[in-house]
Amino acid sequence: MGEPRERQLHELLSHEMVDIYVGQENTHWVLHEKLLCHRSKFFRNIFYKKDGSKDSHYGLPDEDDAPFRMFVGWLYSEHIPTPKEEKDLQPLFDLYLMGEKWEIKKLILEVLDAVRRWYHDTNTWPNLRRVQYIYSNTELESPMRQLLVQCVARMLVFQDGMPQHWEKALRRNGQLAVDLILCVQKWHFDPENVPDAREESVAPIVEEAEQKVEIKKEQEGDEDQQMTNGVDHDDEEDEEEGEEEQQEEGGAEGEEEQNEDEES
Repeated sequence: MGEPRERQLHELLSHEMVDIYVGQENTHWVLHEKLLCHRSKFFRNIFYKKDGSKDSHYGLPDEDDAPFRMFVGWLYSEHIPTPKEEKDLQPLFDLYLMGEKWEIKKLILEVLDAVRRWYHDTNTWPNLRRVQYIYSNTELESPMRQLLVQCVARMLVFQDGMPQHWEKALRRNGQLAVDLILCVQKWHFDPENVPDAREESVAPIVEEAEQKVEIKKEQEGDEDQQMTNGVDHDDEEDEEEGEEEQQEEGGAEGEEEQNEDEES
């Protein structure tokens, strides 16, 4: 079956209902069959079978109650709650994953736009935790992957240096690193504005390498000293990465507050 034409809500509230059981507790939802199947290609295939037979119930044991409750809210209102702080993005990402699994193009578009507007309006960037969550739950072609990668690529290209937690993540996740490079390639930089190592002195390259070697030696010496003193360096690194992510999320907001204080 192809995509049905858009219809008004009152046209979709038929007498036929379906039973949906969600999560390990089998939370019972009774939904309008025509509405659910109109919105979702996945559920059309479940409840409208090619052989003409029909089911009236379906289980979703791997879904959580809270995101599904948000989905039901969207199903009947086509309204997505506006996030007020960064932690409010997680339910949106869960809602988005439902849109992908259940093939609901309109939901995918609306959640993508809500996430895009959040990062734009707050002048922030996707943090590593959000990107990793999406990468672990989506396929290569996922639109949410593409949105987050495009944001992260701009953040990394135009800031000074590479945050340590991002560097470690890119070393571990080759696909993410490749996606970032492919994204930057699409920007089609003017070659005249990009340094060409073939035309320049190699001395700066050697100097930079020497500096990195010295820094590495100092860090290794610090690690040996910390382990000698009984300090678990890995735990400290995890804490530092968490702090870096928090600074990354709140950096732009802090700058705005500082500017307001200076103006006052």
